[in-house]
Amino acid sequence: MSMNETDTALEVVVVPRTRDLGDGFEVRRALPTAERRMVGPFVFLDQMGPHRFDAGTGLDVRPHPHIGLATVTYLFDGEILHRDSLGTLQPIRPGEVNWMTAGRGIVHSERTAPELRQQGTSLAGLQCWVALPRAQEETDPSFAHVKAHELPELEGEGATARIVAGSFFGKRAPVPTLSDLFYVDVQLQPGARLDVPAEYEEQALYVVDGRIDLGRDGVFGAGQLLVLKPGKTVTVAADGGKARVMLLGGEPLDGPRAVLWNFVSSSGERLEQAKEDWKQQRFPQVPGETEFIPLPDLQGRPVFYP
Repeated sequence: MSMNETDTALEVVVVPRTRDLGDGFEVRRALPTAERRMVGPFVFLDQMGPHRFDAGTGLDVRPHPHIGLATVTYLFDGEILHRDSLGTLQPIRPGEVNWMTAGRGIVHSERTAPELRQQGTSLAGLQCWVALPRAQEETDPSFAHVKAHELPELEGEGATARIVAGSFFGKRAPVPTLSDLFYVDVQLQPGARLDVPAEYEEQALYVVDGRIDLGRDGVFGAGQLLVLKPGKTVTVAADGGKARVMLLGGEPLDGPRAVLWNFVSSSGERLEQAKEDWKQQRFPQVPGETEFIPLPDLQGRPVFYP
């Protein structure tokens, strides 16, 4: 092994492809990818936008189901109206957290509110899925909304870190997580630096905006997921301007998981049951919604990843 391989703190760098979901609305999917399927309990990471919707248009993600996971939506710009089969009706705005625990099954939609469509709106943010521990995969579904001012924040020397979920830097967010994880929004002013300790076995950085310098590991731009080797600490510095980075990860999952469409499970039979339940419309409905996303053609057996 060369000296460079020994010294590097990075296990893998994921450069996700950009996908157009229609009308120029783009997402970058950093998890799961061929290079990395999960980081801690995080099994899915999408960056939405940034995008500007013309007047009269907006986001329209029709009702769709989930099992075995929790979704976390976190916005940098804009607003999304969340509806779910529990009867929840909750707008989410920048800096707030929508944490939806699917458990044995939930259905939700994500849209731009009618009153916001009139003048056109902007949207940018991240959506993640966190696989639930096996003992909680079939827990009752629930929904929690946490205001921005309720999230703990640390600030100093040009760096700000907001604990979005879980625990990091000695602070814990009041979000009802079911496993050991962390999700942190870091903003760096030009020239600012932040030491990221090795608090969990699996840790990663997702560059949202700007460029960051990791010293001997190099400089990285927006839209890249940097997965750290276990036990490695890094110092993150803003390179040439402001930068924004999400820190995420946690302890490894308690066994393999498969991600199949919108379902996550440790059981192949449970995934097949979820597919059939959605196909036969046995999931609960979202009050006030009549549309839904049909089950796609899911070929082959689910693949489980450790």
